[in-house]
Amino acid sequence: MPTTRFRFWPLSLALAIALTGCSDNQNDRGNETSEAPEPPEYPVTWRFALEEIEGSVQHAYAEALKERIEERSDGKIEVDIFPYGSLGTSAQLTELVQNGSVSLAFASPGHLANTIPEVGVFTMHYILPDDAEVTRQVLASPELLDLFEQPYARQSMKLLGFVPEGWMAWTANKALRTPEDFDGQRIRTMTSDMAEEAFRAYGAEPSQIPYSQVYSDLQLRKIDGQSNPVFAIEEMDFYEVQSTMTLARPAQFVASVVSNLDWYDALPENQQQWLDNGLNDVAQIAWETQAELNQTRLEKMLEEGQLKVVRLTDAEREAFRQASMPVRDIYLEHTGESGQRIFERLRQLIKDTETGNQSSAGSGDGG
Repeated sequence: MPTTRFRFWPLSLALAIALTGCSDNQNDRGNETSEAPEPPEYPVTWRFALEEIEGSVQHAYAEALKERIEERSDGKIEVDIFPYGSLGTSAQLTELVQNGSVSLAFASPGHLANTIPEVGVFTMHYILPDDAEVTRQVLASPELLDLFEQPYARQSMKLLGFVPEGWMAWTANKALRTPEDFDGQRIRTMTSDMAEEAFRAYGAEPSQIPYSQVYSDLQLRKIDGQSNPVFAIEEMDFYEVQSTMTLARPAQFVASVVSNLDWYDALPENQQQWLDNGLNDVAQIAWETQAELNQTRLEKMLEEGQLKVVRLTDAEREAFRQASMPVRDIYLEHTGESGQRIFERLRQLIKDTETGNQSSAGSGDGG
């Protein structure tokens, strides 16, 4: 079994792709009339950094977006994709977006909540509904994106969309059927304080660890367990060094697609349109891809026979939901009025969507 899952390219690569500054013009032009800006020289390269490796949901999303933008632009835009490990950790990728070194990136709330506390709502457990279609509709809601627009903008980022990647699952060397089963367990979380609080509520000892380090820490028994979508548990080989996976459906893994705010605002109108239309095109593809990958990767792990899978009953999930309630108060303390508004509106959007779907289902002709 390998002990090292990744080798990062030197971080100097991140500096090598950084945008260069403008040089000063020392000539005195006096009152010379300035000329209109010239149109961009094509092709233009957009750099897209991922938090996941090749073959992942994010990689499939990025490839689909690349295909559509390059097709729509007739080759005028070229999209370069950098899978996880190419440019650094998730937090470092966000910094590259903020300083304009990359054009586009995935930024998951699991690490972003320390910078944008409001997105910590997606790291809490038993907030999003069980109905997958309701979750998809809510996360695609323009109103939800509007609620997060300013929190992202304050960090020099343009929020382009939320991408759900499937239910989070827990792995450990035992079943985790009750909150008491977490007592004293060293559980890896994503690198934000809110992500830790979700597991501290169950009595666990959470530890923030970069994604690339999880396999080796599990193998060396530095941690006892971790949480990720099923497809990620398989593709990162975490199941090789854990005996049991518990399907508790506590939260969806929700990633956000972002760009540098100034970069997006400065795009010519046609380029903005190519990007916006491309994002709309691939949203459904991403949803279908995550469903397929999570199912097929689960089947693959079961076929190999190394991993025991435990599915919690509704009563067991309810015990975890009750234990998770204090984390909501912590979230509201950290986010103030902005977090309160987002939390309440998110719950209302879920309720309204559920009601609307039920009404639509019941309004068909019966004949």
